[in-house]
Amino acid sequence: MTAALLPTYSLWTRDLKHFVRQRSRVIGAIGQPFVIWILLAAGFKNTASAAGTDYGAYLFPGVILLIALFAAIFSTISIIDDRRSGFLQAVLASPASPAAIVTGKLLAGTTIALLQSLLFLVLLPFTGIGFTLEAFLLSMLVLAGTGMLLTALGFLLAWHMTSSQGFHAVMNLLLLPMWMLSGAFFPLEGAAGWMQILMRLNPMYYITTLFQNTFFLGSGVAAVPGPAPWISVAILIGLFAVLYFVSLRTVRVS
Repeated sequence: MTAALLPTYSLWTRDLKHFVRQRSRVIGAIGQPFVIWILLAAGFKNTASAAGTDYGAYLFPGVILLIALFAAIFSTISIIDDRRSGFLQAVLASPASPAAIVTGKLLAGTTIALLQSLLFLVLLPFTGIGFTLEAFLLSMLVLAGTGMLLTALGFLLAWHMTSSQGFHAVMNLLLLPMWMLSGAFFPLEGAAGWMQILMRLNPMYYITTLFQNTFFLGSGVAAVPGPAPWISVAILIGLFAVLYFVSLRTVRVS
């Protein structure tokens, strides 16, 4: 392994080891979305979504995105802990480049999000969704991009904060409304007019629509109509590029 890749690999594996060793964190990351899905699916059991499908099946890919949100929160909070312990200062003083530091953290958060999503997929047979190999590969690709984007957002917020409690409060205030107004919880067509405007301004709406379309591909479940896939892909890539380069600049000036 080259000297340029070693810091990235080291930071990536360090965060993964911390995640695996914290069983309560694993249970909490999966347990809360599981409870949300069970309660909402049961509560709206006799309610069809705007696409005419079972609400539990409609909500399932949205819950997977919620898992990615929680992964972004829990993976980037380690930045605050590392600053307190002095590890972050040691990394900044090392020969590791800002790109290695940022990339290592983003890869760790994305990997954790994908691992948690794969665990949640064991519930897929209870939804009645026919999951094809093509749908699996494409949806995991979209989820990986979403994980990178959300972890980059969490990275920027965590870098400027000193309190883990404050970080949790800010992330919950920001990310949960982003998820609820993304079309994962309810489709845009059934919302009030003012809420539809907020949803269209929400980048997560375009990402959720893209993920739903790839997840339901070939399953017989009709995804709710939304923006063209190329628009969603452009927004995902564009936002990630902006957050990544801002993160690089932030680390350089630290």
